[in-house]
Amino acid sequence: MESALAEELREIAQQSTTMKVHNEVPGGVHASGDLTDSYRINLHSRIASRVLMRMAAGGYKNENDIYDLTLAQPWEEWFGYDHTIRVDLTAVKSPLKSLEFTTLKIKDAICDRFLDQYKKRPSVDTKEPDMRIFGFVDAHQFIVYLDTSGEALFKRGWRTEIGDAPLRENLAAGLLRVAGWKPGMPLFDPMCGSGTILCEAAQMVQGVPPGARRSFAFEKFHDFDPQPWQDMKAAIKPNPLPSEPTIFGSDISGDMVAMARHNLRSAGILFDVPLKQIEAQQIQAPTEQPGILLTNPPYGERIGVRGDSTMPQDELANSFYAELSSTLKQRFAGWTVYLFTADLGVPKLLRLKESRKTPFFNGALECRLFRFDMVAGFNRREAAKPKDA
Repeated sequence: MESALAEELREIAQQSTTMKVHNEVPGGVHASGDLTDSYRINLHSRIASRVLMRMAAGGYKNENDIYDLTLAQPWEEWFGYDHTIRVDLTAVKSPLKSLEFTTLKIKDAICDRFLDQYKKRPSVDTKEPDMRIFGFVDAHQFIVYLDTSGEALFKRGWRTEIGDAPLRENLAAGLLRVAGWKPGMPLFDPMCGSGTILCEAAQMVQGVPPGARRSFAFEKFHDFDPQPWQDMKAAIKPNPLPSEPTIFGSDISGDMVAMARHNLRSAGILFDVPLKQIEAQQIQAPTEQPGILLTNPPYGERIGVRGDSTMPQDELANSFYAELSSTLKQRFAGWTVYLFTADLGVPKLLRLKESRKTPFFNGALECRLFRFDMVAGFNRREAAKPKDA
């Protein structure tokens, strides 16, 4: 999602005179600016997982070099010994033998700095720390960051109910962006589960920033000035509510439909998002104007939710996708269909050729976002055959 994030950050930077977006790197995007720009990204980014502030970077040969660089940073300017901390370390092609030991060295360096100055040190809290410190090592360089976000940004603060395999909110937002969906375009998720894609899209329609309903680590920094933060939140102008629905969802499970409805309310959505309980193979286009169908279809055990437990899993999948394919061809002419799945054989099961496939990771799971253009006239071939020829 790096390029989608970079595009989003460039949009956010238009609200600032100091923020600049630099290069994409594996797993992130480098940007620079004023400290208040980190507030702005935390408030408005739907795709980022965290906003990390780089404290220092340098070469290293062993764990002691990492300890020394961390010890030299003015941590006390940002937080106190009465705050709790957590340290995480990520490595790519690093020669270090033990990441656990290196993580400990980073923690020791921060604590030793406070002990040297105040004879007191911060405690470690791995569950709900006040401050999170992130280290990154590759073959030659160590970078240490202070996290401005706190809880990961996909935790928007509205989700109270989830299904078996919910998409993360920032992944759903990334899928919407890569699919090219914009507020005002018809959007349909026929296997909506707990409604993550619908909630993200509906908040975008309503103009609700993803960070509007939660708190952040930067609010606990020393010298945090709440005024610019309050001003930033006060400047949010909600969009006019749509007079006609443009976002639609359905699911085979009544419980999931109820959960999606509840989550839409929790996310502060004030307009109607029509939801139906119906099998994906039975759906019809919800609007005359073609739009985008975006969904995360069930795979493996989740297809068995249909209750047809007598049929073997692969037969169930074959029959499900064959029926879905017919429905898409017959009823969704002109629509652009996006299926997000870890099952890379889905186009074959649908007997459709994808026009694009974008690789994504859902956690550690490698997935694809397949795009299918449902050209009008898919099944006019039968009708065009001359009768009694």
